[in-house]
Amino acid sequence: MHYFITGVAGFIGSRLADSLLAQGAHVTGVDDLSLGRLANLDSARRHGAFDFLELDMSRPANAVRALRWSTELFGVPDIAWHMAANSDIAAGSADATRDFNRTLETTFALLEAGRAEGLKRLAFASTSAVYGNRQEHLAEDSGPLLPISNYGAAKLASEALISAAAESFLERIWIFRFPNVVGPRATHGVIFDLLARLAASPPSLRVLGDGTQTKPYLHVDELIDAMRFIVERAGERRNVYNIGPEGAGTSVKFIAEAVVERAAPGTPLAYTGGDRGWVGDVPRFQYSTERLARLGWKPRLSSDQAILRAIEELAPAAVAR
Repeated sequence: MHYFITGVAGFIGSRLADSLLAQGAHVTGVDDLSLGRLANLDSARRHGAFDFLELDMSRPANAVRALRWSTELFGVPDIAWHMAANSDIAAGSADATRDFNRTLETTFALLEAGRAEGLKRLAFASTSAVYGNRQEHLAEDSGPLLPISNYGAAKLASEALISAAAESFLERIWIFRFPNVVGPRATHGVIFDLLARLAASPPSLRVLGDGTQTKPYLHVDELIDAMRFIVERAGERRNVYNIGPEGAGTSVKFIAEAVVERAAPGTPLAYTGGDRGWVGDVPRFQYSTERLARLGWKPRLSSDQAILRAIEELAPAAVAR
């Protein structure tokens, strides 16, 4: 099998590449390195079955170039995994061009290139943010979808473009709606941010919001496992799945206290107040993963366990700084 990954040097894309290579696949990947890091590809680049191209995928001509390069190496990709996006919700709320360029334009460009180059299957990293601020359990058929962040809006628009492409040239699509994902190689997020602040040895740790924000968190290793499981088992033309842990999720208060206990015991917490951390933040939601459970996949870790594992993985480097 030959897989093409956009955003391959990022938090999730690089872990996906490692997983696919470990199973004997050929992997080609592109990244503009705006958020991705070459160091994330150290393991992948030791494989003869991996090739990397530094490229901005937001332009159709560049996307065509990337797919042609990929095809010349290993043939037309069996699946394109579209992981490239602006993944920093707060930054996208401050500057809408981030989500437009890095998420929506990369999706459009990849689809235009895929149409021209004979791509037939595409897997897309979407998000729970497409649902907006809703009170009920969020299922794949919940609606109307009214995102409250530019990030969620660009992901939802990308879903729509991909669905339309499945009517014309794509034979099969998979859309994964992620929860909050944690683990090694993260470039932002609550654990990363809290550890970074503690590294400066502040008199107190600033925590956005009032600490009651509660969301589901999934470890990146389980996310990769779930995505691959869905691709192998879900055979409809359009396949949309929530991926997440079971249960109600984890509060920011729990995370902040666990980070302090691990990295800087005794540091007091200073909450900024309010029910959310930033413009576009969904302060709490509950995910339905019943569709994924019916397909046959369940996570091994609870949301709290995923948080604690990620803190143990990320804390040593942060403390060393």
